[in-house]
Amino acid sequence: MTPLRRAWLDLLKPLIKRAITTLGLVVHPKTLGVRVVLRDDHGRVLLVRHTYLNGWYLPGGGVDTGETVAEAAARETIEETGVTPVGTPRLHGLYLNRRVSRRDHVALMVYDASAGLPTPRLPATEIAEAAFFPLDALPEETTGATHRRLAEVFDGAPLAADW
Repeated sequence: MTPLRRAWLDLLKPLIKRAITTLGLVVHPKTLGVRVVLRDDHGRVLLVRHTYLNGWYLPGGGVDTGETVAEAAARETIEETGVTPVGTPRLHGLYLNRRVSRRDHVALMVYDASAGLPTPRLPATEIAEAAFFPLDALPEETTGATHRRLAEVFDGAPLAADW
């Protein structure tokens, strides 16, 4: 990506984020999203970096009408990373994402089976990067919420109510 394109994208990120959030609230007054914890055979966790947000996140997105959270977890993981999860995920927690809206809820789904040794695909329009990282060597830009969710899942930290 050229420096000029990167500069324009950095300027537009807050506007894009606000537009997506606003449109989502108009179309779906109450929203339900899903984030996914998925590890490979080496215990590394799968994270994504969006083109329109700063930081590294757990893969995920919105739950479509008529779709279960488990179906959304698999679909979003495949769409964002190209990695096909193995097995059935379990619901770890349901959170209120107050930073986005009083109406935005996020289900955290955890796959207990490993993902083998997949290599995430090349970036897509929405995703700049996808990669597996050791839990003790996450990227510096990993979001606070991602750190908190991983601590809940792997370290026994108390389950929070808010994302």
